[in-house]
Amino acid sequence: MAELRAFAMPKWGIEMTEGVIAEWLIEEGKPFKKGDLIALIETDKITNEVEAEADGMFARLIAEQGGTYQVGELIAVLTSADASPSPEEVDAFIWAFSPAGNSAAPKAEPAKPAATAAAPAPTAKTSSPAPAKKAVVIPANANISPAARIFAEEQGVDIAAIAGSGPNGRITFQDVQQASLPAVEMDGGGPVDLTPIGNALGNIFASPLAKRLAAQHGVDLSSLTGSGPKGRICKADVLARIAVAEPAAAAPSSAAASPAVTRMDFARPADGSTEIIKMSPMRKAIAKALSHSKSTIPHFYLRSKVRIDAILGLRAQAKAATGEAPSINDYIVRACALALMQHRDVNVQVHGDEIHRFAGADIAVAVATDKGLITPIVQGADRLSVAAISHEVKNLAEKARTGKLQTEEFQGGSFSVSNLGMYGIDQFDAIINPPQGAILAVGAGTRQPIEIGNALAFGTIVEMSLSCDHRAIDGAVGADFMRTLKGLIEDPALLTG
Repeated sequence: MAELRAFAMPKWGIEMTEGVIAEWLIEEGKPFKKGDLIALIETDKITNEVEAEADGMFARLIAEQGGTYQVGELIAVLTSADASPSPEEVDAFIWAFSPAGNSAAPKAEPAKPAATAAAPAPTAKTSSPAPAKKAVVIPANANISPAARIFAEEQGVDIAAIAGSGPNGRITFQDVQQASLPAVEMDGGGPVDLTPIGNALGNIFASPLAKRLAAQHGVDLSSLTGSGPKGRICKADVLARIAVAEPAAAAPSSAAASPAVTRMDFARPADGSTEIIKMSPMRKAIAKALSHSKSTIPHFYLRSKVRIDAILGLRAQAKAATGEAPSINDYIVRACALALMQHRDVNVQVHGDEIHRFAGADIAVAVATDKGLITPIVQGADRLSVAAISHEVKNLAEKARTGKLQTEEFQGGSFSVSNLGMYGIDQFDAIINPPQGAILAVGAGTRQPIEIGNALAFGTIVEMSLSCDHRAIDGAVGADFMRTLKGLIEDPALLTG
C-alpha cells in the first residue's frame, strides 16, 4: 500500500482563516523535488509561493484553482514520487481525513466541492428525499471498494443501478458519491463548440487554466512568453493577449459585415445582465477592516490648503542635476514624519481603552493594486532622507503589486498617507486604518490665485484632509499637527536638513 500524506491549507499569521488556490504549479501524477514550487496560495494581503518540503508527487489535487478553502482543509493528497496508489486507496484516505484539532467523525466533504457547486440550490430543495434515510444491505461479495461500501451504507445508496468505473467494473467511492447526489435539471443553453482541441497543448509549459483560456479564446500559446516560475505561461499571460485582441475583434470591418456571430460576440453578456464577482480574500479583509473602522471609530476631519511651489522647485533642480527626483508624495511622507515627532499625540495607535504612543514614525503609504488597496509601511521615516524614502516607497510599492510583501512590511504603522492627486482628485476624506489614530488624504496640485505681499499671484495649491480618531486625538492637537505640517511643506529646506 502506498504511503499517502495530507496537504492541507496552511496557516500564515494568527489572523488567517482561509486561502485561495491561485495556481497549482505541479500537475497531478507528476513527480517533484524538495524545494520545487508546487502551488501559489493567496491570502487576504499577499500571494505565497509554496515549496515542496520533500520529494514527492500529487496523488490527487482536490482543491480547484480559484477556490477558497479554510485553514486546515484538505486540498491535495501527497505520496512518494515512485508510488502508484490506486484510486480506491486515495478515496479511502480522503474519507478518513479529519482537520487537525477536529475530533468529529470523518466526512466525505473534501471530495465534494466540485460536484455540489454545480447543483443550483432551488433544484436541491425540490429533489426527492435524501437516500440516507433508507436502510441498504450490500452483499458481502459485491464488487465494491471498502470506502465506497462504508459510504453507501451510511448514505443509504442502492448500488444495484451503479455501473462501476474501477478495474473490472468495481464500484468506487466516487461512483457511490455521484449516485448519492440529487438529480439536477439543466436549463437549455446555447450552442456548444465541440471542435476537438487535440494534444497540441500537451507539450507547452503552461498552467491548466492558461491552456483552457487559450483554447476558449483561440490564443496561440506558442507565441507567448511565460511570466510564471521558470517561464511557465500562466493565466495573466493569456488574459493580457486576450485584452489586446478584444479591441481589434470588436472593431467593425470596413468590408461587408458578416451576419455570423463571432466567438467574442457570443461571450459578450446580454444587455441588462448582472455580473456577480466573488470577493477575493484581500477584498474581504479590506471590507471588514474599513467597515469596522467607519462604524466604531468617531472620525473628525481637519482640512488645509498647502502651497507646494517650493517643493516643485526643488524637484526641478534635482531632475536637472541627476535626471530623476523624489515624488511630491515622498516629500509629504518626510514632512509627516517630522511633524509627528513634534506632535507625538498624533503618532498613536488605539487598542481598546489604551493609547500606544510611538517614539518613531512608521508611516503606511496607500498603494493601489489589481487586487485591492494595501498599505506598506516605511519604517522609521523620521530617520530617512527624502531620497531614501523615495527608494523605500518604490521598493514597497513593487512588492505590493507583485504580492511579495512580508507580513511585517504591511501590518502596524503609526500613521498613514493616502494620495489620490495623480488621479486628478482635488480633495477627499480617508477612512482611518485601525488601529492607527490618523490618516492624511492628499489631493492634486492645482494653480490658484493667491495673495503674496499685497499682490495677486498664482501658486500651486494642494488640499489636504486629516482624519482623526476622536477617542485619542482632540481637535486642537490635530490642528497643531496640520499647522506644523503645512510649515514644513511650504519651507522644504527643513525637510532636507
